[in-house]
Formats: sequence, structure tokens, C-alpha cells
Amino acid sequence: MDPLILLVAGVVAIVIVVFVVLQIVGRLLRKVGPNQALIVYGAGGTRVITGGSHFVVPLYQRAQDFSLELMSFDVAPSQDLYTTQGVAVNVEAVTQIKVRSDEESIKTAAEQFLSKRQDERENLIRLVMEGHLRGIVGQLTVEDLVKDPENVGSKMLKTVTPDMEKMGLEVISFTIKDVRDKNDYITNMGRPQIVEIRKQADIAAALGQRDTQIQQANAAREAAVAKSAADQQRVKAEAESLGFQAESQRNLSLKKASFDAEVKKQQASADKAYDIQANMMQQQVVTEAVKVTEVEKNAQIKVQQAEIQRREFELQATIQKAAEAERRRVETVAEAERQRIFLEAQGQADATKARGIGDAEANKARGLADAEANRARGMAEAEVIKAKGLAEAEVIRAKGEAEADAMKVKAAAFHEYNQAAVLDKLLTGMPEIVRAIAEPLSKVDKVTIVSTGAGTDGHGLGASRLTGDIVNMVAQVPALFELLSGTRIGDLMSHVPALANQDGDQGSANGAKVNGTSGTVEATPGEK
Repeated sequence: MDPLILLVAGVVAIVIVVFVVLQIVGRLLRKVGPNQALIVYGAGGTRVITGGSHFVVPLYQRAQDFSLELMSFDVAPSQDLYTTQGVAVNVEAVTQIKVRSDEESIKTAAEQFLSKRQDERENLIRLVMEGHLRGIVGQLTVEDLVKDPENVGSKMLKTVTPDMEKMGLEVISFTIKDVRDKNDYITNMGRPQIVEIRKQADIAAALGQRDTQIQQANAAREAAVAKSAADQQRVKAEAESLGFQAESQRNLSLKKASFDAEVKKQQASADKAYDIQANMMQQQVVTEAVKVTEVEKNAQIKVQQAEIQRREFELQATIQKAAEAERRRVETVAEAERQRIFLEAQGQADATKARGIGDAEANKARGLADAEANRARGMAEAEVIKAKGLAEAEVIRAKGEAEADAMKVKAAAFHEYNQAAVLDKLLTGMPEIVRAIAEPLSKVDKVTIVSTGAGTDGHGLGASRLTGDIVNMVAQVPALFELLSGTRIGDLMSHVPALANQDGDQGSANGAKVNGTSGTVEATPGEK
């Protein structure tokens, strides 16, 4: 046979033998828990094993488990128990009993209960307990059973303990669960106390209600006082809060105003610098304009002087009318130039003044910048006024020089005047006299004439009479001149050779007739 097979078979046989041995040993080795006791009896006597293991030799020893667990059961005798008063009562109790832990007690309990079931053990113990309970109840009253059940339990333990020790047992506890009777003794026993208790309860309830109402009233009063105090505190807190808010708002407004003032101050400084620079530029512009005006003025003065010199030479060869016309032209030019310079200077002054007023209103809130801006504007206005004054002075001086030169020429011309020149002067002034006479009529807005037919003096009525009166007034001008000057116009005209030859035969034909180089004025009394 193959050795390998033999080896395997031997190993298997050994394993089987070991397994069988272990099974046998396991069955013979008895293990006991902490709630049990192993009672071993046979060869070697009786032994008690607790909480361990023991090898029981087959055929020589036997072993049996014995429970050491706590037994709890009710003790309620089916028959009535009579108290010392003779009152039949039913008592229900519960007890806990266990086997004592020492070896002798376990052996004693095993001797009495090892072959019995658990219920049989409890019945035997219950009978013993009921007998002792009957004896104890017979020594007590119903009131003792009801009011002091702990006393019953202590007496029960004291009475039953010796008998339990003889059986290897010990009583852990004994407690009365209930005490009843069929005659309502227990119920009636408490009625006086119940009535008294109810009375006391009603009194206590009334007192409690009274105290409750008093407490409620006090609480309401205290609540009202507390509410009033709380309202006062709330109003005070609100007032303080409003005060704090107002103060915070004031501080905020002050800070904002301070910041705004600082911003305006900085802005005013910037505006002041701008205004100063603008005024300086304006001053330079005005200065340059004044210089240009002075140059133009000097040029015009030179032109006027040249023109005056030219006119002086021309006047030496012409009559006074040409000199007078030249004088008027020079005056007109000088007056126009003066008006132009005056209007330019006035416009610049008004513009500067307007800017100054606008700047003054704008800078009124700018603090220290106002003085600098006003000073700069004042200097600018002073420069403008100075320039305007210088310009007007130069114009007046030029005009005066021109008028003086013209007067010199006119004086020279008057020195050379003859009768023709006087007559010419007279005739050229007569239209102004006639215009002055008719000027009041130009101020009349409306003329209403109510007239028909002709007047008694032959001059007519209505519109024809109005024009006739005007012509009569104009016709009286030569006579007025003769009256005031003492010189007859006819005599003047007779000294003019050309007029004497032409008008010698017509001098006094129809009143007065004057012919001049600039026009004709005729006046005849009675003509329209």
C-alpha cells in the first residue's frame, strides 16, 4: 500500500480520535454560571460548585444544576384575615426570596427543593408566608394595616426569617400591596377625616381665593405702579433719545456746515485767484485798449490838426460859410469820436460794474475772498474811469483846440467881413428863428377847427386862418431884427453891389423881399 495513503489515513484517524475525546471531555466537564450551583454527589460525597467548572467522573459521580436566582411572587391568602378588632380584611403582598449564598445554605435548600420545579418551590414558600401573615394581621388593627404598612413588612421579615433560614433561604423584601374589606370599614374609616379635610380644603380654598384676590389686587396695583414708572421711564428715555437725536443732528449739521464752509472757503480761494487773474487780464486789456485809444486819439488829433491847417489855408481863400461848415463838420466828427470813446468806456465800465456786482453777490458767502475780489474790481474800475477821463479830457482838449483854431479863423474872417457876409449870416440864421416859432405847434397832438366861410378881416377862418397867422409871425422877423439891431435890411442889401443892381427898383415894392444863396424867405402882410 502506498505510504502516502497510510499517512493520510493515520492523520485522519488521529483527528477523529482527538475529536471524540474532546466531545467526551466536553460532556464530562460541567460548567456553572454565577446564578446557579452544581450539586455533585456520588464518590467523594456531596459537593457544591458555584461560578466555575467541575469534571464529573462517569459511573462514579452525578451532577445536577440548582438555580440560585431571585424568586418573586404574590402572597394573597384566599381566605379572609381577621384583625385584632375582628374585622375581616383581604391583604395582598409581594415578596422576593432567594437561596442564601453560603455552601451550607445551598446544601440545605438542595435537600428540600432540588427535585422540585420552580412553581412547586414557590407554593411551598407561599404557604409558609401566608401563615405568618395571618398571625401578624391578627395582632394589628385595620388602621395599623392601612396607615403603617411598613410596620407590617418589618414584623413579617422578623417573624419569617428563622423559618426561611431553616430552608436555606432568605427574604429580600416583603411589601403590602393592598388592604381591602367587604364591609366598607376602610372606606368609612376615612370619612370624618375626609369631611374635615374637605372643610379644611374649602377653608383653605376660600382663604386661598381671598389671598389670591388680595395678591391679584396687589399685583394689579404694583403692575399699575410699575407701568406708570415704566411709562415715566419710557417718556424720559424717549425725551433723552430725542435730545440725543437733536444733539446728534445739531453736531451733524455743525460738522456739515463746517465742511461746507471749508469747501466754500477753498472754492472762494480758487474763485478769488481766478477773479484776481481775470481782473488783472481785464486790467491789461483795458490798459491796451486805452493805449490803442490814445494812439487813435493822437492820430485823430494829428489828422484834425492837419485838417485845421488845411482849412486855415482854405479859409483864407473862401467865405465864412465854408469855414462854418468845416467847423460844424469838425465838431460833428469830434463829438462822434467823443461819443464813441465815451460809449466804449461807459460800456466797459458798465460791464466791469456788472461783473463786480455779480461777483459781489456770488462772493458774499465766500468770506475773505470778497475783499480781494472787490479790491481787484475797484482797481479795474478805477483804471477804466481813469482811462475814460483821460479819453474825455483828450477829446475835450482836442475839441477845444479845434474850436479855438476855428474861432481864430472865424475871428480873422469876421475881421474881413463886409456887408455881404453880415447879410449872409443873417439870412442863414433866419430858418432857425422860423423853426423856433413853429416848434410849439409840433407838440400839439390834435387840432380841432370848427369854422365855415370867411372872416371879417379878409384872412379867412379855420385852417387858412391858422397858416395865415404863422406867415404873419414869420413876416415880422425882419422888422424885429431891424428894431433890435437898429440896422435896416434894405441898407445892408444896398451895400452889396450885385444885389443893388438887381433889386434897386424892387426894394420896397411889396413890403420886404430877401434873396440869399441858401434859400428865399418872403413875407407880405395880408398874403397867405
